[in-house]
Amino acid sequence: MRKRLQRITLHSQGLTKTKAFGSGKQAVLNALEHLAYIQIDTISVIERAHHHTLWTRIPDYQNKQLNQLVEEGKAFEYWFHAASYLPMRDFRFALPRMLFFKQEGSRFYNNVDAKTVDYVYDKIKLDGPQKAREFINPKKKSGTWWNWKPAKLALEKLFMQGDLMISGRNGMEKMYELTERVLPSNINSSTPSPLELAEYLVRVNLQAYGFTTIKQITHLRRGNELRKNVQKVLLNLIEENKVKRIDLDGVPSIFVQSDLMEKTFKKPAAQVRLLSPFDNAIIHRDRITQLFNFDYRLECYVPKAKRQYGYFTLPILFGEKFIGRVDCKAHRKDTLFELVHFHLEDEQVAYELLLQPLVKTLQQFAVFNCCQAIKVSKVNPPELKVLLKHALEG
Repeated sequence: MRKRLQRITLHSQGLTKTKAFGSGKQAVLNALEHLAYIQIDTISVIERAHHHTLWTRIPDYQNKQLNQLVEEGKAFEYWFHAASYLPMRDFRFALPRMLFFKQEGSRFYNNVDAKTVDYVYDKIKLDGPQKAREFINPKKKSGTWWNWKPAKLALEKLFMQGDLMISGRNGMEKMYELTERVLPSNINSSTPSPLELAEYLVRVNLQAYGFTTIKQITHLRRGNELRKNVQKVLLNLIEENKVKRIDLDGVPSIFVQSDLMEKTFKKPAAQVRLLSPFDNAIIHRDRITQLFNFDYRLECYVPKAKRQYGYFTLPILFGEKFIGRVDCKAHRKDTLFELVHFHLEDEQVAYELLLQPLVKTLQQFAVFNCCQAIKVSKVNPPELKVLLKHALEG
């Protein structure tokens, strides 16, 4: 059963085919709408997570395509469980969180002076889209209400409560604009009921993963009402025979799309994929441990002396198995991509089967990170280092 569930979720995540979502900008939108969100992260030791996640599934992906979708009104930035790109068609399901911030506030923004918030909003309303740095006043001393920090907090407060949206980006620099001037007129902006929100969360989780758990659906979303509604939706789907419930030892109850239980899945090709730590397929760590027996943790938040594998290790997926992890760094000025620590954990992997697809992926990933050469620093087991370096040079 675990093998079937593994294939179901890898297939649903678009990780068993080279072009599961097509090619070009349309593939980016297809992937976004199917996966429900793409998480944004600022760490740039290699290409940032939102671009990396899409590149993993779309071979010809270009970084500019996400921003183009935002500018075209087909995608927007907000929170799923964290800061993310989301399909614009799902905008209304972000409204409950926006309303919560507007009504209940947040400890991060509650101390923002109302005068600052009004000033920031009025400036954007009068002058059009603004970047955070455009609120810097070099003639004023730090600490005054129009200093950058309170203005930045005001921008984020207005963004989180839905008064502002991101109309575009230049790298990680966001452009803030009034929501009414960004939101397409044909988008449903009615607030969903609690039950509708639960139906949406169940649907997108089943769609993106093929199966799900209540814990996964409610990840970082508080409230007993939501959990009860999610349970109600799942029970209805079971009664309609659209979902089957499966209980495995050591795993919370799993809810699987019924049609996928009957579908025949071919064994994925022996392709190597390096996943972002924030990739949709790996973000639920317990789930990966329980179903793939792969214990993955991101160590960039761990003191250096306590790291086991490295600062920013990437899970290595070989076909349908997670076989290890690699800590990478893109030295962009030198156009050098470094394998700081390559750690192979699956002792049953045959080197002669692994090396060719591994080298192909590493070379493609280096180019994606604007690098031309690859440096191999540390490899476990040590005997693999010689073979890997030879294969890369060949």
